[in-house]
Amino acid sequence: MSELIDNRARRIRQLKDIIRKLHEGEAPDAVKDQLRTIVRETDYSEIVAMEQELMADGMPAEEIMSMCDLHSQLTREVLVQLPARTVPPGHPADTLRRENEALRQTLTRMRHAMEAILAIDDEAALEPHLMAWRQCANELMDIEKHYQRKEHLFFSRLESHGITGPSKVMWGKDDEVRAMLKSLQQVLSEPGAVLADYKLAVCTVGASVTAAIEEMIYKEENILLPLCLDVFTEDDWAQIWADSPRYGWCLVEPREGYAPPESVLREGVRLQGGQAVQLPTGSLTLEQLLAIFRTLPVDLTFVDADDRVAFFSEGPDRIFARSRAILGRKVQHCHPPRSVHIVDQILDDFRAGRHSVAEFWIPFHGRFVHIRYFAVRDEKGQYLGTLEVTQDVARIRTLEGERRLLQYDEPATEGAAR
Repeated sequence: MSELIDNRARRIRQLKDIIRKLHEGEAPDAVKDQLRTIVRETDYSEIVAMEQELMADGMPAEEIMSMCDLHSQLTREVLVQLPARTVPPGHPADTLRRENEALRQTLTRMRHAMEAILAIDDEAALEPHLMAWRQCANELMDIEKHYQRKEHLFFSRLESHGITGPSKVMWGKDDEVRAMLKSLQQVLSEPGAVLADYKLAVCTVGASVTAAIEEMIYKEENILLPLCLDVFTEDDWAQIWADSPRYGWCLVEPREGYAPPESVLREGVRLQGGQAVQLPTGSLTLEQLLAIFRTLPVDLTFVDADDRVAFFSEGPDRIFARSRAILGRKVQHCHPPRSVHIVDQILDDFRAGRHSVAEFWIPFHGRFVHIRYFAVRDEKGQYLGTLEVTQDVARIRTLEGERRLLQYDEPATEGAAR
């Protein structure tokens, strides 16, 4: 056993020495050959320990962050690929992996769209490829929820176990991806841009953002998740699961299957038994509250003051489908590009107090849909968000005269509870 410990410590020292040479300016190819010869193989925990020790020795986290993609490329050849640990469906690690797979699929489609743009010479052929690129770029904005859960939930639990290296380095790389995605959105919304501009963007910001996201996916799946699965307790995972809905999910929603121990969930995350929410005009149990939302003849969606989808009701005949994957997503990215300016105008007007209600009505799949947006404010008039209320009013529009006597429009249900 002592020999194994000594070998591990030796490999970490060798890794540190090689990475220090890289930081001092030695050529990456020379360092790679030395790494392959000396270290031969290592695992994720030694990579984490190496970065942790470098910071303990005084190397700034910013310097490690600036070189960490190169570190990753150098160590891939010697990093032992551990089989993915099996976890139940819906476990936070399962959800993170499935989000990464969805991100890979989006990146593949985006790369195809960018390659198509590079291949054409006719401006008239640009639009369908540009639309596909924009759609993928909008989907990638969902990565904010993935990163926030990782940063606020995974990193905080690692730090509680005394592991600070991944959070300091990965968070900085996440911010770089955020900045690249913002730049990409600006490029794709630039008025007057022509084919040559988009070709340039493909080779610069487009190529950079796809590479950066793929690199982070690699780090998460080969370093972060194995580390978390080794270190975290069941209580840690239960707390992450309980806190995750406030940040939402990226492109896919969690599967059913994971059952955290109720005893470790933070008070207030979910109501127990007959516990009720006390409101100024009465109280409701969680069961009653959910049943009321399911029964309402309208669909509700609430967007918070940061323009993120915070809640939606789930009725039996929802007009516009909703997935839990939209929770935490910027509402602008839930709409096609051609209508985003209308969404922004409504939110800006509500936030500034210029207006409090906006309404629309449209025919939709045989229905006549009434859509209303209401500014939600606190008692002092402070803007809290926007409530969308959607209702099929086709039948209401046909009503005439009056009905004063009891008459049911739907047939009685056999064996109904009395």
